Amino acid sequence: MKLASFTRSGRRSWGVVDGDAIADLGTAGPATLKLALSRPDAIAAIRAATSGAPRIALADVTLDPVLPDPDKILCVGLNYENHRKETGRDVVEHPTIFTRFANSQIGHNAPLIRPKCSTHLDFEGELALVIGKPGRHIAKDTAFDHIAGYACYNDGSVRDWQRHTIQFTPGKNFMDTGAFGPYLVTPDEVGPLPDLKLQTRLNGQVVQDTRIGDMIFDIPTIIAYCSTFTQLEIGDVIVTGTPGGVGAKRNPPLWMKPGDIVEIEIDKVGLLKNPIVDEV
Repeated sequence: MKLASFTRSGRRSWGVVDGDAIADLGTAGPATLKLALSRPDAIAAIRAATSGAPRIALADVTLDPVLPDPDKILCVGLNYENHRKETGRDVVEHPTIFTRFANSQIGHNAPLIRPKCSTHLDFEGELALVIGKPGRHIAKDTAFDHIAGYACYNDGSVRDWQRHTIQFTPGKNFMDTGAFGPYLVTPDEVGPLPDLKLQTRLNGQVVQDTRIGDMIFDIPTIIAYCSTFTQLEIGDVIVTGTPGGVGAKRNPPLWMKPGDIVEIEIDKVGLLKNPIVDEV
């Protein structure tokens, strides 16, 4: 299934994408996708509710971030070898984890905003996962049991603010810089991850191109690590890292600017597209 959160006529809801329409499940059932995932046998319950739900044309809705209201968003830095090398960072034994705030997120087709204080807005195409089963001290061999689905993510980064100190947080949390969507695709539709291609395009030019299997720390390792220091809750988002090719490490640097279109595409997961605009 493909699940989406959306707004129509000022009302927020969620549902199952069915071709060019979406089955609206937020009117008669749980009000948000996170609440729906919190029910026992959530995926089976969502499937059962879909057949009788009213359909709305996708063209008539605004897609919101897949999970607008996660308890937390955990991001993995430097998780592809070609990105680690282009940044000159040392090899490390553990994943590099930082956080993004929920109110910094946008959905598919929404404008990604270059802030007034900087022109150094960079792209980072990534695979995101959403937790569907809570847990602490999750073992690697059961980690996939805790995943509700996958989505594309653009961890838009304001590089000069990211480099103010050794902490990433400011540069990763400007408003309307974290694009998340268009849909949450359930694991049964995605299948094995390693051979899936992740590609970022800026104005049609390929700027990042990798396989998910090229991660330094794989998804079970990331889930096991994160669940050791925090309780992973239903609806939590883990953004698993970006490959090499970021704009900051090009010569000359390639920054996103107003009028640009950035696309993140992952095989079997989807295509996330956002225009770039200036903050007003």
